[in-house]
Amino acid sequence: MARMTATNERDRCVACGVCANVCPREAVSIFKGCYAIVDEALCIGCGLCEKACPAGVMHRVERVKN
Repeated sequence: MARMTATNERDRCVACGVCANVCPREAVSIFKGCYAIVDEALCIGCGLCEKACPAGVMHRVERVKN
């Protein structure tokens, strides 16, 4: 399992969909046109969404171990 995962600042997300379009695993989607959500089970922590986000609200973080 990847050590990193993506997350975002939902209150600042503009739901543009760029992150969802660049994700190679389709781990990012736009929730009801409001903000991006990340499916941690699919996310490989590559950081492409973070680099592509025009609003700067996507971030790579350490995956929380359950």
